[in-house]
Amino acid sequence: MSQKILITGASSGFGQGAALELARRGNDVIAAAETWPQVRSLRADAKDAGVELTVIKLNLLDEIDITHAGSFDVDVLVLNAGVMEGGAMVDIPLQRVRESFDINLFGHLELVQAIAPKMIARQSGRIVWTSSMGGILVVPFLGAYCATKHAIEAVAGSMKAELEQFGIKVATINPGVFGTGFNDTGAESYVQWHDTATAHVPMPDFGPSLADQADPQEMVDAMVETIVSDSPDYRTMRPLETIEAAKQWQETEWTQKA
Repeated sequence: MSQKILITGASSGFGQGAALELARRGNDVIAAAETWPQVRSLRADAKDAGVELTVIKLNLLDEIDITHAGSFDVDVLVLNAGVMEGGAMVDIPLQRVRESFDINLFGHLELVQAIAPKMIARQSGRIVWTSSMGGILVVPFLGAYCATKHAIEAVAGSMKAELEQFGIKVATINPGVFGTGFNDTGAESYVQWHDTATAHVPMPDFGPSLADQADPQEMVDAMVETIVSDSPDYRTMRPLETIEAAKQWQETEWTQKA
C-alpha cells in the first residue's frame, strides 16, 4: 500500500537512495534537501531514475524551512539528515558542538513536534530516526557526533514508549561505516578550526578507518524495509558484523577501568 513519506537529508547517501527506492515502489515521497542547488540536483536525479519526488528545501537551522516541512501530513517521518564534526572533546569549538546538536537532534525534534500531533489525531504513523553505530558505542575524536546520536537513542526510546498507545511506531536506523562520503567529510571537518600548535590533543590519521567502507546499498535496502514494514524492528544496524561489535562495546563498559 502506498504511503506518504517525508525524509530529511535526501540529497545524497542513504537518504537519497531510500527516497528514490521508496518512490520507485509507488510511495508518495517528500524528499528534503538542505540547499536550493541540492533541491534542483535531487529533482534531476529523480528524473534520471524515472521516479517522481516532491523535493523541498529543509535547512534544519532555518525556522521557516522547518515550519514548511512541518505543514505536511505524512504516514512516515524519516529523520535522516545529519552532520559529523571531528575533533578531540577538549579542543573542538563549542559552536561546532551546538550546531551538531541543532541539526542532528533539535531541528528534527522540532519537526516531530509539528508532525506527530497529526499522527496522534488519526492514531497511526511511523517515525524513523537515523542514529548510528555511534549512538551505541563511542568513536574517539568523533565524540560530538556520537553525543548527538546517543541523544537520539534516548529521544527515540522515550518516544517509542510514549507514542505506542496511539498506534505510532518509532524505530532507529544505525549505520556503521559505509562509503557514502559522509564519514570522509566528517573526518576532514576539523581542519577548518584545528591548529596543531595550540591543540591539546593531537588528531589521528583517519585514513585506515576509511579505507574499507561498506557498500551503502546494504544499509539503503535495510532502511527501506524498516520504513515500509508494518512491524519493523526497533533497531536496524548494518553491516551485520557491526551488531556484535556494538554489543561487545556495551558489555565492556561494565567491566573496564576508568
